[in-house]
Amino acid sequence: MHRLGRWILAWVVAILALLAIAFVAGAGLYTDWLWYRAQGAQDVFWTMLLTQWELRLAMWVLFFGFLWINLLLSRGEVGRALTALPPEGAFAQWLTARRLTVLMGVGALVIAFLASGTTSVYWEVVQRFFASQTVGVRDPVFHLDVGYYMFRYPFYRYLYQMGMTILVVTAIVVALVYIGSGALRWGPGRQWLRSPAQFHLAFLVALIFLWRAWGYRLDMYGLLFSPRGVVFGPGYTDIHANLPALQVLQVIAVGTGVLVLVAVALRRARLTLVGVGLLIAASLVLGQIYPGLVQRFSVEPNELAREAPYISQHIRYTLLGYGLDKVQEKTFPAREDLTYDEIISEKDTIGNVRLWDWKPLLATYAQLQEMRLYYDFTDVDVDRYEVGGQLRQVTLSARELNVDHLTNTAKTWVNLALKYTHGYGAVVSPVNEVTGEGMPRFFVRDIPPVSTVPALAIRQPRIYFGELTNTPVFVRARTPEFDYPVGEDNAYNTYDGSGGIPMDSLFKRLAFALRFRQIQVLLASDISDRTRVLMYRNIHERVRKIAPFLRYDRDPYLVIAGGRLYWIQDAYVTSSLFPYSMPVPGWGNYVRNSIKVVIDAYNGTTTYYIVDPKEPLARAWAQIFPRLFKPLEAMPPALRAHLRYPEDLFAIQSHIYATYHMKDPTVFYNKEDVWSIPTEIFGTEQVAMEPYYIVMRLPGEPKPEFVLLLPFTPTRKNNMVAWMAARSDGANYGKLLVYTFPKDRLSYGPMQIEARINQDPYISQRLSLWDQKGSRVIRGNLLVIPVRDSLLYVEPLFLQADQSQMPELKQVIVAYGGNVVMADTLAQALRQAFGLPAAGAAVTGVTGGVGQAGAQAAGAATVPVPAPADNWVQLSQQADQVFRRAQDRLRAGDWSGYGQAQSELGALLKRLAELASKSGAGSQR
Repeated sequence: MHRLGRWILAWVVAILALLAIAFVAGAGLYTDWLWYRAQGAQDVFWTMLLTQWELRLAMWVLFFGFLWINLLLSRGEVGRALTALPPEGAFAQWLTARRLTVLMGVGALVIAFLASGTTSVYWEVVQRFFASQTVGVRDPVFHLDVGYYMFRYPFYRYLYQMGMTILVVTAIVVALVYIGSGALRWGPGRQWLRSPAQFHLAFLVALIFLWRAWGYRLDMYGLLFSPRGVVFGPGYTDIHANLPALQVLQVIAVGTGVLVLVAVALRRARLTLVGVGLLIAASLVLGQIYPGLVQRFSVEPNELAREAPYISQHIRYTLLGYGLDKVQEKTFPAREDLTYDEIISEKDTIGNVRLWDWKPLLATYAQLQEMRLYYDFTDVDVDRYEVGGQLRQVTLSARELNVDHLTNTAKTWVNLALKYTHGYGAVVSPVNEVTGEGMPRFFVRDIPPVSTVPALAIRQPRIYFGELTNTPVFVRARTPEFDYPVGEDNAYNTYDGSGGIPMDSLFKRLAFALRFRQIQVLLASDISDRTRVLMYRNIHERVRKIAPFLRYDRDPYLVIAGGRLYWIQDAYVTSSLFPYSMPVPGWGNYVRNSIKVVIDAYNGTTTYYIVDPKEPLARAWAQIFPRLFKPLEAMPPALRAHLRYPEDLFAIQSHIYATYHMKDPTVFYNKEDVWSIPTEIFGTEQVAMEPYYIVMRLPGEPKPEFVLLLPFTPTRKNNMVAWMAARSDGANYGKLLVYTFPKDRLSYGPMQIEARINQDPYISQRLSLWDQKGSRVIRGNLLVIPVRDSLLYVEPLFLQADQSQMPELKQVIVAYGGNVVMADTLAQALRQAFGLPAAGAAVTGVTGGVGQAGAQAAGAATVPVPAPADNWVQLSQQADQVFRRAQDRLRAGDWSGYGQAQSELGALLKRLAELASKSGAGSQR
């Protein structure tokens, strides 16, 4: 009885230990389920989990069943071989028939379990297969709907790989069993296909060849994604050599499989050797040698003629893959004949020129508005709001709590988990307004937030979910939460939102204590039944946890709507199986921004909206997860007004269009008109320009709108040839426009403007002077701004003291036509760029000598009373026309005409100088 009691105790301890291990391992799964349920996304949790385990179970069962059946078929032959072993052997005495069966079964279970471990990652492939959609576009080779490749082809590939794995591993294991037991031996005088072991293995080999025949069929479809040849996708060699070769190899593979089976039936081993040898030889000749000969002797001597039809297909399907097939191309005159009055009449564009770049502005925000060391601004977002009945472009940034900035002594569990739980408010400033000290002028500032614009008033400023909220917190605890600083004291608050998981049972507390590895969760008296735990608070992690099958933009942006703070995150559906389309590393070759995600910064409510319900991948995911997605019409209008075209997608599209605007295969092949993304000087370095948002009135449009814009230059040249714009407002959302410039006229590119800035004596002298007096000049982004049919260039200059981290906006450079000027404000720079003195401000350098002559003639730093506008405008326009005529004569080699134009220009400049001198004298009187 004593011995029985010890056995019972041992079993009880073992069971309890297993339960404890299972509970610890299951704590993460259980708490994840609680979290998904709190988000209303439990169907996502169960669909992903069950599909993964169903796949693994199916693979395990199928692999085990097939392997075990084959091992059982080998048991008789193996048993007979083992009986031939010396009877005194210990293994021979131990290995009875029953034990052999058990050993084979256990071995099959283990091998199948190990092989099934990788199948769960294919859950998306399986779900997309059962939610297959049509695209409405057929491939040009097999004439199948592209939806076959995006939804069905990956599943068939998965089945083929799993089947081949089962067949090959089974054949290897069975062969090793036969060899190890002595049932299969090689040696002189031994005949093939004379033993059951040989029959068995020959049958498995036949199945492998028959299965490989299906693989050759799938390889044919795979040619649509061939990286060989002059372009991505099948070229001449693929269609005329590789495709026929695969068709022949498919037939040979079937024939080889049949020959092996016939050889087994007739016991003619030679037939097996003939079939296998034929397949190997055909694979070498047809799969390698023949395509190489076609490429070398047929394609390369006449590559353009051979590849032209396939280049055309490649261009067409690449444009389709990236949503560029509906780009509207228009001509942009790029004239230089605007007057000052015409420029300033474009109030919506000029009144929204972005002078504040996000990097200097982020540092300035940090110095002016972080308030305490634990607050942090991580990013500056650009958006537009209605202010006073006008569309205004603004920058805004969330004031988040960064617990990493707490002192080490303050990083206690109570502080990190219960007290410091949320950020507070945001700052908003117009992109073009500056104080007299070179600081941004705020629409929203301070703690609590103070707004000078009613539409930007923030009534719920607390940020529990953001880009820096990386740790879980417990709210509604007995310990009050730090809310915001009040002088030398602090204000406190208790969370009253709907977010989080209730900690209303001891079991939940134990589960979360195990998950977070924090015993305080279980023992702390501050946690009550009312307490709620908020986790996955970082919005980047949050959206990827809910919908890991989507791809997300790098930059979620903050929105103020209805007095609350929200984050909008752009989500993409992607595929790497769009025929002929050129892939972008990390993105595949099909990208659509079909989904917008909105996250409430206070409650954490995360809502997925489908922007394009006709897009096939979005339709498929909505079919798989019908409760997760909502139509765009369900988004509140206040939020919908702030949707914007995403930067990541636009960057990819502009990169693709820079090459694929060439739709003629000959031009494309010769790369005759490839565009490049231009570079600019930012700070002190030459960097590639990034797309930038701007409020402007597009040519021919009646009202201003929020546009994402990027210019293009020719490859290895710096002049501008085009600019691309993506629209974001209302019914025009998502439309892409490309404006191309006349080829018979030079339009300055960004680096050419940067070079002219560097070459201007006055500007370069001032920049060098500022850089030598304990300060650093930061050159901001150069903005190319289309105004009517012309281009205006604007670059802000920031000054930062060596001892300070607060850049100040000090100067604005404007370039138009032949003039490059620098002034204290944009308004002054615009006047000077059009030949007018800057009223009440220094007359700075103007390329072409206009401003310099005026400054020298006046002999004074300021011009309080400008000359009559009509005289200045008339003379400036004449000077500009004469200057352009001089340039035309110079390019034509007409030196006589060039000299005459220079003389006229000198006379006009002299008259302008006299006007400036008279105006200066009048002001001194």
